[in-house]
Amino acid sequence: MATGIDQAVGMSLVGFSLLLFTYYSVWVIVLPFVDSDHVLHKYFLPREYSVILPGIAAVILLLCIGTFTAVVIWKNRKPKKVD
Repeated sequence: MATGIDQAVGMSLVGFSLLLFTYYSVWVIVLPFVDSDHVLHKYFLPREYSVILPGIAAVILLLCIGTFTAVVIWKNRKPKKVD
């Protein structure tokens, strides 16, 4: 069973993910259809970053997965028997 702290951490992660998804969706889907002089544009980064930031996040994620896999393989390898 999850404790109260586990549930609070889980709910905060879900809330953060929902906030990030909403921000990114508005940034990528809605903002191109809004006039460039509208006040909404000051709350968002330039559009180039909508491609750059997820790309950097994907590279970091792949590096973490690769590092984890390498560490697990390294720790589980068996030494060769010497005859």
